Amino acid sequence: MTAPSTLLVRPVTEADIPALEALAAGATAGVHTLPKHRDAIERAVQRSIASFAARVDLPSEESYTFVLEDSATGRVIGSAALAAMAGINGTFFAFRNDVMQQVSRDLNISHSVHALTLCSGLTGHSQLSSFYVDGGDGIDEAAAALLSRARLLFAAIAPQRFGDRFFASLAGVTGSDGHSPFWEALGRKFFQIDFLEAERLIEGGRNRSLIIELMPHYPVYVPLLPGDAQAAMGQVHGEGELPLQILSDEGFEPDEFIDIFDGGPILQAHKHALRSFSAALSRRVAAADEQPASQSATVTYLVSTTSDNQFRAILFDAPALDLSDSIALSADARHRLQVVVGDTVKCVTL
Repeated sequence: MTAPSTLLVRPVTEADIPALEALAAGATAGVHTLPKHRDAIERAVQRSIASFAARVDLPSEESYTFVLEDSATGRVIGSAALAAMAGINGTFFAFRNDVMQQVSRDLNISHSVHALTLCSGLTGHSQLSSFYVDGGDGIDEAAAALLSRARLLFAAIAPQRFGDRFFASLAGVTGSDGHSPFWEALGRKFFQIDFLEAERLIEGGRNRSLIIELMPHYPVYVPLLPGDAQAAMGQVHGEGELPLQILSDEGFEPDEFIDIFDGGPILQAHKHALRSFSAALSRRVAAADEQPASQSATVTYLVSTTSDNQFRAILFDAPALDLSDSIALSADARHRLQVVVGDTVKCVTL
């Protein structure tokens, strides 16, 4: 895996389209929010470029795509996106896992029954999506955390571009052949097609009108579903374990919502519960001492620029910043961030 010291997160450009195609070709079907075809990739890139360039006072239809680049080679090895508002061009649908109380006084029976209700409660929240890192010889956890959390540092420096609440829908349980127990038990009954075909048709979106046209409008009683479908509810795909860990460390928590197609978990958080908002430090850039490195303990920081239209983020090891008003960055780090001594950067511990 590429050394973290050469990694950079930056906004996507048109020149990245071939690299994004290559990433999509290597991604499994479980990464359902990643654009898979060139026309969808091109639309996402153009939308992102326009979003970064826009002057925004309130969040709307903007969507920002970031790439993870090895700055030593220029190779793009990952991508991730952050939408200002989910469902802005429609309604974002999810299943809400409700608990219904049932009581019979005659039989002296009282118990709770879980039921899934199609709802739009996440519409208007900001959505993290399209997270994917090329595994190669193994995904470095620090690199994955840089890519995933850099999006939230961007939101922290430009809060006017996003809502107060964020969520991420993680891929649910599927087999190597794309078989989804949850889909087979529920979605197939209404769509009459395979899980992968359904994902292809809607390109990972959860705001298409065909969802409200075809999915059940009344609560679905969970005990009536097969055991494997019940077991899959709220469970993450094996490839989603690392993204789940990263988001949990950031401050996200699973809530009552699950994905309507594969039953995967949906994590939510208010921005003030996220470390990138509550624990990020603003520090002045200083030049690192060119003498041999000190043996004192260092902390790994995510460091980003504070300009929302020139955003860049890296990992950097530095002494703890709690009692300092500056961070001493090496010449290479300043070059990757495109900052100079005296500029201000945002820093949050990895």
